[in-house]
Amino acid sequence: MLSSLSKYIYGTFDFKKIELMNKLIFGVFSVLFAVACFENPTSSENEKSVDSKSEINQESKTNNFTDDHKLQDDEYRFAFYNVENLFDTLDNVDKLDEEFTPLGKKKWTTDRYNKKLNKLASVFEGMSYPSIIGLSEVENRAVLEDLVQKTSLKNHNYEIVHYESPDMRGIDVALLYKKDEFEFKNADKIRINFPNRIVKNYTSRDILYVEGEFNGQLSYFFVNHWPSRYGGQKESEPRRKFVAEVLRKKIDAIQLKNPEAALFIMGDFNDETDNESLTQVLQAKTDATNISKKDLVNCSAAMDQKGKGSYYYYKTKEWNMLDQFIVSASTLNGTSKIQTTEFQVYNAKEVMFYHNKLKTYRPNKTYGGEKYYGGYSDHLAVYLDVQVNQ
Repeated sequence: MLSSLSKYIYGTFDFKKIELMNKLIFGVFSVLFAVACFENPTSSENEKSVDSKSEINQESKTNNFTDDHKLQDDEYRFAFYNVENLFDTLDNVDKLDEEFTPLGKKKWTTDRYNKKLNKLASVFEGMSYPSIIGLSEVENRAVLEDLVQKTSLKNHNYEIVHYESPDMRGIDVALLYKKDEFEFKNADKIRINFPNRIVKNYTSRDILYVEGEFNGQLSYFFVNHWPSRYGGQKESEPRRKFVAEVLRKKIDAIQLKNPEAALFIMGDFNDETDNESLTQVLQAKTDATNISKKDLVNCSAAMDQKGKGSYYYYKTKEWNMLDQFIVSASTLNGTSKIQTTEFQVYNAKEVMFYHNKLKTYRPNKTYGGEKYYGGYSDHLAVYLDVQVNQ
């Protein structure tokens, strides 16, 4: 069988079976493995990028969902989902969560909370209950326990990894794993302490680090939610570059001991696949050709280049690939027992909303400002399918 690397060289995914290639022809969102996104080194280059992507989006506005997200029998799935403010209904005096209470601006009631939990669970059901699930924008461990114990996830043996972050709004990252497929070894929070030269009096989410054996292969998972673009992409970029630098140092330490470690980096990066924080600082390649054993490859880049994404920005009428999976070369070149086969955005019709004015589908979110829509999230989930060689 060809190595995973050779199957990506010409920009096509290894669907492994020919019927899956036929699905690609009929319009399933498939993704090549390795490629790029939007960089904003100058305003003129940024404008050019916007124009180019807008042309692509014009072609896909009426066909940007698919209900075909079946997991193949010989594969496993890792997922990431920014779940848009999964808060409980209680007021925590140490957090700025007052709006997410029954008497707060958003009138966040128990009924709305439970409805959201079940909607999120239906997304994971649609993704065949992934083996590993990374999450962002969760308030605390209690909401995670409700998610895994009070919804359909309760039948799938999930365990929780979570630490409280110093984020002022009180939102954290977390990881869920199936205990019968992943043997937990170690976890830690990677605290982001910004120096004054970057930004003063600013806190952000930790990076969650989890180590364990997935079906016998020692694996390292990182769950990220990098600082937002609030104040402007260019103005806020140093914050994301600093987080990328912190993460890169952790990866270097792992690869120093094990150059061919199986690394899976997921999250909402608030940057796109070809922005400098990812390509230059984290050093995630956007193409899987000519990779060395210590390289990282951004699985989301090819879809990004096509104008697809996980978040719809209404001001530019563009899809942005903010939610991504980045992997080590060992999961592409046959070195690791775990080999990556496909990256996808979970864009089933049920999680999409057709906007009549914009004439396009966009994520069916829970809130728009203070207006309650009762949807899932303002982001789409993303996932990575893998095979485990025995």
